[in-house]
Amino acid sequence: MIHRSPIVRSLVVLALLLTSLAGAAVARGEEKNQGETVTLWPEGKVPGLAAGEAEEIVENTDQRIGRRVTQVTKPQITVYRPPAEKANGSAVVICPGGGYHILAYDLEGVEVAKWLNGLGVTGIVLHYRVPRAKEGPAHQWPLADAQRAVRLVRANAEKWSLDPEKIGVMGFSAGGHLAAVASVGREEEGYSAVDAIDQENPRPNFSLLVYPAYLNTEEKDTELAAEFRVDDQAPPTLLIHTGDDNVSNTGSIAYYLAMKRKNRPAELHIFPSGGHGYGLRPTEKRVTAWPELAEGFLREIKAIPGG
Repeated sequence: MIHRSPIVRSLVVLALLLTSLAGAAVARGEEKNQGETVTLWPEGKVPGLAAGEAEEIVENTDQRIGRRVTQVTKPQITVYRPPAEKANGSAVVICPGGGYHILAYDLEGVEVAKWLNGLGVTGIVLHYRVPRAKEGPAHQWPLADAQRAVRLVRANAEKWSLDPEKIGVMGFSAGGHLAAVASVGREEEGYSAVDAIDQENPRPNFSLLVYPAYLNTEEKDTELAAEFRVDDQAPPTLLIHTGDDNVSNTGSIAYYLAMKRKNRPAELHIFPSGGHGYGLRPTEKRVTAWPELAEGFLREIKAIPGG
């Protein structure tokens, strides 16, 4: 048996107490960093939802991507704010990928939001509707959710200490398609207003498209698909792709060319290799440096200070 003096015993108790308090503080910090969840639509007014269909979110866990959302009939956003002393008033609505079938929620959502927080940007992860509808375009109701999300962020700009003219979108894979159609989709696509929030402008101020999918067709690989119409108000855009992506980089090229034809600010980076679905996670490929390019892009367009 080890005998300790009263002083040593007191020090041990104090150490245990401090450890306990520190653990509680960390737990509170982690809880605080879970983000604020906000439902997009008033209950019972989700456009396109079938009568009697339950409003819910179903998810499971995938070993690689983390949380894997398999069904969304209750669209929502989760708002991750940077520390108050670092916040610069910009926000980005993040559209995770998943082929319009699932959402890679952690890999292309939460992890991205927390990276943006490091830049002083509020990251807002979008639960848009999946799986894709059996009828109509795959993006029809996800687009309504994305437009509503941008409007909701603008409507809450003062509450969340945001600049309503510095609200961007960011998307990965199918989420890149969604972010693109939210940026330069045809005006006739959308939904009927449900409340005063829908008076806000749904078009983002800038876009970041990372290995975006479905931007063009094989038959016209240098032309954007029919749902897009780049005009002289198209927001500044960054495009990231690789040469060996199974989602052809010609879609990103077509988007860049469309922006160039309208003399709109756009930046395109195609790396030789790196594949698809890497998110922010480091690899041995040079495409891993894309977040630095994104930061430079945000500085150049004045979405964050510097540049």
